[in-house]
Amino acid sequence: MEVANETVIKKPKRLTSVVWNHFERVRKADLCYAVCVHCNKKLSGSSNSGTTHLRNHLMRCLKRFNYDVSQLLSAKKRKKDNTLTIANISYDEGQRKEEYLKPTIVKYEPEQRKDEVFNVQSSWFDQERSRLDLARMIILHGYPLAMVEHVGFKVFVKNLQPLFDVVPNSTVELSCMEIYGKERQKVHDMLSKLQGRINLAVEMWSSPENTNHVCMMAHYVGDDWKLQKKILNFVTLDSSHTDDLLSGVIIKCLMDWDIGSKLFAVTLDDFSTNDDIVLRIKEQISENKSRLSNGQLLDVRSAVHVLNSIVQDAMEALRLVIQKIRGTVRYVKSSQSIQGKFKEMVLQTGINSQKNLVLDCPIQWNSTYLMLETAIEYRNAFCQLPELDLDLALSDEEWEWASSITGYLKLFIEIINVFSSNKCPTANIYFPEICHVHIQLIDWCKSPDNFLSSLAAKMKAKFDKYWSKCSLSLAVAAILDPRFKMKLVEYYYSQIYGSTALERIKEVSDGLKELFNTYSICSTLMDQGSALPLSSLPSSSNDGRDRLKGFDKFLHETSQSQTAISDLEKYLDEPVFPRNCNFNILNWWRVHTPRYPILSMMARDVLGTPMSTVSQESAFHAGGRVLDSCRCPLTPETRQALICTQDWLRMQSDDPGPSSSHYALPLYVETN
Repeated sequence: MEVANETVIKKPKRLTSVVWNHFERVRKADLCYAVCVHCNKKLSGSSNSGTTHLRNHLMRCLKRFNYDVSQLLSAKKRKKDNTLTIANISYDEGQRKEEYLKPTIVKYEPEQRKDEVFNVQSSWFDQERSRLDLARMIILHGYPLAMVEHVGFKVFVKNLQPLFDVVPNSTVELSCMEIYGKERQKVHDMLSKLQGRINLAVEMWSSPENTNHVCMMAHYVGDDWKLQKKILNFVTLDSSHTDDLLSGVIIKCLMDWDIGSKLFAVTLDDFSTNDDIVLRIKEQISENKSRLSNGQLLDVRSAVHVLNSIVQDAMEALRLVIQKIRGTVRYVKSSQSIQGKFKEMVLQTGINSQKNLVLDCPIQWNSTYLMLETAIEYRNAFCQLPELDLDLALSDEEWEWASSITGYLKLFIEIINVFSSNKCPTANIYFPEICHVHIQLIDWCKSPDNFLSSLAAKMKAKFDKYWSKCSLSLAVAAILDPRFKMKLVEYYYSQIYGSTALERIKEVSDGLKELFNTYSICSTLMDQGSALPLSSLPSSSNDGRDRLKGFDKFLHETSQSQTAISDLEKYLDEPVFPRNCNFNILNWWRVHTPRYPILSMMARDVLGTPMSTVSQESAFHAGGRVLDSCRCPLTPETRQALICTQDWLRMQSDDPGPSSSHYALPLYVETN
């Protein structure tokens, strides 16, 4: 048989692959080709080329006409098992190799039911599962819902899986809400079973549309003694919202999640927030809960927010100087010739710095610090620049102010980095850093320069307001660090308070004992340190007329009190644990739970308190957290569902446990 000087190989050696049912093997001169019987395309047909390229072409060729390719793929799997039987196709040894079997066509109708299951690639194609996988992907990666309407996305999906019916934007939104409902129930069930208490962090967000939002996140130490956090609500506030409205939103969150009785602390991002908000929250929660009687431990303000606020005072005081330096740097970088003159001035003045001049981004104040730090090193070169606008020239006094305040900023950057970069920011890490800020502010107030001393006084006044609210909770958390105990409080308070340090230390000691006694009297030990109210204690008799029921309560209270005192004193009297960089405080308390059963229960709640609510990416942002513009047009309900569910799914995907793969791959949500 001759076809354009090409010879069809009549009796080749045995062709075992099923792909040859779809190709003619022809030879031209010394070359061998495989010609597709569907589209007549020529591919290499030599025995050295294998059949992978033929199979890949055949997959594309058949899918183009909606052929069922399951036989082809199942044959590939069977080849590995050393069998030539093709799914439901009997192959006659006498059958001519030139003949091929017509593939079965899968009829796909657009009006087919969405939940209909198709058998493709020797596995099941499920429209419903794929729809939920798509919604889950959009949630997890923060993609806009409108991506399903994009032409490029539709083309990609159709080429990838022609049987998938691309759903409209509204259907994806409903799928996201469905996933949110199921994931929310999982989080609710987990929180209800949690043995420890829950801390609520409240953070305000803004948006490009000038609307305000409040994000509420639960922080807690799980039963596995690992620090956890989950966004519970993301609520859009009315433009005229007041403190009454904000407290109402927080209370509603606690009620919806049924965690009011488990609440240990509320952390607000604004240290100047009206105290009435916390008072209103206290009125709504159970009186039978572990907190200091004066409520200080319940009311916490974000440490990073107060530091950022203090920095803004310094930046504002130095605003005119910063503007001059910014203008000077911009002038130097405006042309190559000016940069050349500047380099000459650097050499003439003997400056050895290798840093490049940088312009800052005003809303990221750490970039302003870098600009100031570099400019100060090139101070002498700036002063020698010819043709520099006189309005940009700094006096010696202004350079001294810039140098001093840059030193202030450096301290705040170092401390904020300690807080924001810590992957396990337990409450104990804050006390020494905040105390160092306190000591430095006291020192800065003593500056002989009136400008610097008045600025430091303003900064310290703002800090003192924060310190009065949070110093006790900071100190208690530090005492529960076995490397420090009371010694760290004594060390810093002697520097901060001087002659009155002993009185302040006693206040901390009394507060610690008061909280500990509350735990010991109002709790009974259960499995792994869970706490139950006194009303749930088992009675020694089932007789309703038992006159000694009061004695059971008395016996429990007195015996628990005696045990608690010895428990706390035992911890404080024992030597401190050696300091090392790899110390894991939560693991230490987990291991020592049998030795300090009640104290470990208290430590879990205290150490899980969020002393700051700022994420690493917004730690130096002057304007706070800003909502992504693609989520602004959404309804408040959908916006909350997407933000909360994204947080939950990311926590699941990052979980190092053995079950994490069920959440990460594939992106699948059960529908039953």
